[in-house]
Amino acid sequence: MIAHSGKALFSAIGRLVVLVDDADAALAFYRDVLGFRVLHDQTAGGYRYLHVGVPGQESAGLWLMPAVTDQERARVGRQCGDQPLLVLYTDDLDAVAGRLREHGVRVWAERDDADSRSLHFADLHGNVLIAAQLR
Repeated sequence: MIAHSGKALFSAIGRLVVLVDDADAALAFYRDVLGFRVLHDQTAGGYRYLHVGVPGQESAGLWLMPAVTDQERARVGRQCGDQPLLVLYTDDLDAVAGRLREHGVRVWAERDDADSRSLHFADLHGNVLIAAQLR
């Protein structure tokens, strides 16, 4: 940990910005399919601040940021290239896989390794996410 004058510079990870075409559609996916909670939803100055997160971890979350410029719109769903945007931990990977499939979400790269089980899936914009169950 990097320290300054004996104190950590940061206290927590706050929000990961995820560019989206449609904030309401993204909210429906993350809330209704993945079970995220709305942490903050406010419009100020014509700009929407929509933050969602995993229940019980309200200090960290995703900021579903509407893409407004052509450059931002070109990055929607491809912020990390072909690499995953984030990893979500679960206690029940089978339940996650079932829920994703119930909602028509494509699941691939299912793995069973010595330290974890995992699978890949994509959000509605194409961002790759990993669900992992640690042993």
